[in-house]
Amino acid sequence: MRRICWLTDLHLNFVAPRQASAFLDSLQQMPVDVLMVSGDLSEAPRLQLDLSEMSARIRKPIYFVLGSHDYYRSSIAAVRWNISQLCQRMPNLTWMNEAGVVELSPETALVGHDGWGDGLAGNLEEAVQLQDELQIEELTTYDRHSLFSKLGELGQEAASHLETVLGEALKKYRNICLLTHVPPFAESCWYEGEPAGEHMLPRFTCGAAGRVLYRLMSEHPDRKLTVLCGHTHSPGEAIILPNLRVWTGGAKYGQPQVQRLFWVP
Repeated sequence: MRRICWLTDLHLNFVAPRQASAFLDSLQQMPVDVLMVSGDLSEAPRLQLDLSEMSARIRKPIYFVLGSHDYYRSSIAAVRWNISQLCQRMPNLTWMNEAGVVELSPETALVGHDGWGDGLAGNLEEAVQLQDELQIEELTTYDRHSLFSKLGELGQEAASHLETVLGEALKKYRNICLLTHVPPFAESCWYEGEPAGEHMLPRFTCGAAGRVLYRLMSEHPDRKLTVLCGHTHSPGEAIILPNLRVWTGGAKYGQPQVQRLFWVP
């Protein structure tokens, strides 16, 4: 059995240094084998420092994806390059966009990708605006139509990656964990304890990823997939298929917390 600690939306840039230090110490002391972080760890100017601190202080395998806040005040291209280089220097850090299929045990594998709110769910005409298009370089130069075209490309990138790695994992493993930031289904997109409204879904679900997951798990009823995601700051659980479950984590700025401790066979 592997003991897993799942975290999401830590937003360490909102946490006082002493509080952050105590939180990392508590994670190191937990009787777990692996940490999984489903995005929004920090913001780009200090993301490498925060990940480096986690790597040095916790000294356990840390598998993570990035959320939109991790790209704030920089660009997608620059952050991706920097994080790729960082993971090469720190072997206990694994960014799932580049990891392929990770074996957690002979029966269980981990796959993942950041994901993006891609506009495929909900009411696109009434979609909420986010700070993303003000804070992320590749999104700042677009009008509304072009913005959702770009977000659609990013969502499809995530879907294509997940189709490849999940398809590979399903050939060998009975149980699969999937780490992503953006909920892949409307049913797993929660806001203040309730299903999110039609105006939120375009920015808070990755519909392209959801379509891939639904199709692949429908084709493999003897396999089990558990999705770990965040982004909405509101916790919830959704059973999409008998073999496809989504856990969405909750969060409050300035109050990093553990989402779940669980075991995989």
